[in-house]
Order: sequence, then C-alpha cells, then structure tokens
Amino acid sequence: MGIVVQKYGGSSVANAEKFRRVARRIAWKRQQGHDVVVVVSAPGDTTDDLLDKAAELTKNPSAREMDVLLSTGEQISIALLAMALQEIGCPTVSLTGPQAGFQTDDHHRAAKIQHIDTKRVRQELAQGHVVIVAGFQGLDGNGDITTLGRGGSDASAIALAAYLEADACQIFTDVDGVYTSDPRLVPTAARLDEISYDEILELAAAGAQVMQLRSVEFAKQYGVEFEVLSSLAPLPSEGGIEKGTKVVAALSPNNNRVVSGVAVDSKVARITILSLPDRPGVAAKVFGALGKAKVNVDMIVQSAGVVAGGVPTADIAFTCARDDLDLALDVCQEVLTALSGTQLIYDIDVAKVSIVGSGVASNYGVAAKMFEALAERGVNIELITGSEIKISCLVRASQAVEAVRAVHDKFELGKTATGAEVK
Repeated sequence: MGIVVQKYGGSSVANAEKFRRVARRIAWKRQQGHDVVVVVSAPGDTTDDLLDKAAELTKNPSAREMDVLLSTGEQISIALLAMALQEIGCPTVSLTGPQAGFQTDDHHRAAKIQHIDTKRVRQELAQGHVVIVAGFQGLDGNGDITTLGRGGSDASAIALAAYLEADACQIFTDVDGVYTSDPRLVPTAARLDEISYDEILELAAAGAQVMQLRSVEFAKQYGVEFEVLSSLAPLPSEGGIEKGTKVVAALSPNNNRVVSGVAVDSKVARITILSLPDRPGVAAKVFGALGKAKVNVDMIVQSAGVVAGGVPTADIAFTCARDDLDLALDVCQEVLTALSGTQLIYDIDVAKVSIVGSGVASNYGVAAKMFEALAERGVNIELITGSEIKISCLVRASQAVEAVRAVHDKFELGKTATGAEVK
C-alpha cells in the first residue's frame, strides 16, 4: 500500500490520554500496510499560552522572534507523540518542519510554502518509521524559522500529501466532518458526506470555521482530495469506522444537492460613503487605497446615481472585518478629504449570512427561497451580494442566529446533507 498523510489538531493532542489515543489510531493505520506520515499541531491551548507570554513582555514583538517562539508548540507535540508511539512498539521518528524539508518565503507569521524537499521523509519511511512532522512551520531562504499562520498545520499536511503523492490525506479534528451549518447554532445541522473545494472555500470566506483558506487553495491547486474526520470517534481497532467529509474537486454525479451549507459571520462591519461623486475613477481611488492598506473588502453595493446641486453622486456601502474597521475608516477619510460633500458612516451591529452550494447558479429560485425564509422570520435584508455558488445577506447582528436557522430549515439541509435532491 502507499503513503497516507494524517494531520491532528491541537484539541486531538491536548493531554496524555489523547496522545495515546492518537498513537493507537496511527499504529492501526500502519498495521494495515500503509506508510504513515503524521502532521501535528501544538497541544491544546499551547499557542495561545505562548502568545500570552509574549504579550506580558511587549506590545509589539518582532515577527521573526514570534515565529521562533510559536514554532516550539509543535515541537512539543511531535516529541510526545513519537514517545507515545514508541511506547506501544511502533518505530517512529519526529521531524521539525525544516528537518522535513519545508521551505517558505520570509513573510513571518504568515509564510507561504514554496517547496518541500521530501528526501529525509522518504528515507525515514524506507526504514519502516512512522514520520511525525511539526506542522505550521518551515525555513526561509535566510535560514530563519517561519510559521504559516493560524490553521497552518492543515496546509503542512496537504502540501506534504501533494509532494509525497500520497494515496490519502486525512485531517483529524474534534468534529467528524464539515456540517451544513454550525451545530452549536443550528441543532438540525448535519454532516456532509462530501463537499467541493469551491464550496468549502466559500464557506470559510463566509465565516464558517471549517479549514484555513490557504490550505484548501493549496489542495485545489495540486488536486489533493482529503477527508475531514474526528480523532474522538471510536478507533478502528475497537470496531469504529473512519467516516467523515470528503473534500473533492467536484461532487459526485448522483449528488443533486443545491445548497451545501449556511454560514454566519458576526465579526463584520459596514462602511457607507454618502454622496460620492459619480464619475469614473472615484471608486477606484477609495478601494485602491483600501487594498494598499491590506484591508480586505467583501460585500460592495452602489446605489443608483442621483443629481444633487447639478453634480451626479452615488452612495457606496461595503463590509470588512471588524478588526479592520478603524484602519478602513482612516483610509477612507484620507481619500475623502479631497472630495467635498461626502459623508462617512459605519455600523458594527451587523452580521453576514450566506448560503453556499454548487447548484446555486444552475437552479431557479434559490435566491428567492433564501429571501422568503428571512422574510417569514421578520429578518430585514440590508445588503445583498452573490457569486456563482454563494448568496450573502447583511442583517442585524441580533437576528443573525434566527436568520441562519430560518435559511437552514427552508432548504431542509438537515435532510439533504447526503446529497438527496431538494424539493
């Protein structure tokens, strides 16, 4: 049999018993005849604890030194997991990201993988070892340690699967797959058997806590199909079945699902520019300045132009992450100082609710059905945007949970998660 790459998140290795449980799962996979490479995150809340320690010393830590600090969390995990495997008689070796050949750019705290030299990993596999690799980290061209940003261990695992041409890539976490919505908000949410790259990318961008965006983008780029599973599920050696959500290039031909999920993002803010001169180049100045400041803009809506005092004007509203609000306001204000008569207002009491599905563009009445669901629950829509597979509505933050439940119920997603046709 070929190579299987597995990834275990921090919640999967939060204590000694969980390390032992993960070790037994890995050993079982090896006993089936697979070469196993395991990518692991820092245990439990270790990364947050390290961030807190840095904050006790400085408000503006060096990005380089933060990478040196944060990379130690994964090194704790690889050593402890290797010990747990060796304790049950499984030959194992642990490798840091640099030892495993991860080469990145020099963008500290959010580095991108440029290449993986898999020679060392292949040598260890050839010697019969399970190879445990520290996720989230690599080495730049200057020989400095880098980290890949939050969720970077997913990217490490998917990249390794691509470079090793692995037969399978399994992402183990504390949930048993990708759900039609957040089960904490929607009790009827159901696990999806499969979801496409594009769908999971849109869900993540819409606020769903599913996967790191760059990880899925990497999987899509290199054609790595993977599965999201629970490390807490019964072990195969104890009669359990490994079953989760497969992330694939395209849904199965017999999958007639129109909408795959509903997501909510409550960490957004709306900015509105009133009476902006309605002439070519003005909007480009505003959004060009925002882009230069690295403010990611999401929903954008421009009103129909009007003429006030002989001058054509229009209003533009857009959303951004709430964490970027102050910066976005400063940038807009600077641009607007040269444009008399404009007014800048903002609102943080909003949330974005989105439906995502491969069938959104090819089926009639999907948008109407979403709007109808919101209307029936008395939820007013303030902004609407869409793409080929997504429709997003901005609503009052106080109505966000009600809106998500209403839309989820309207599309009967709890019943259609396995791909049955929506009636």
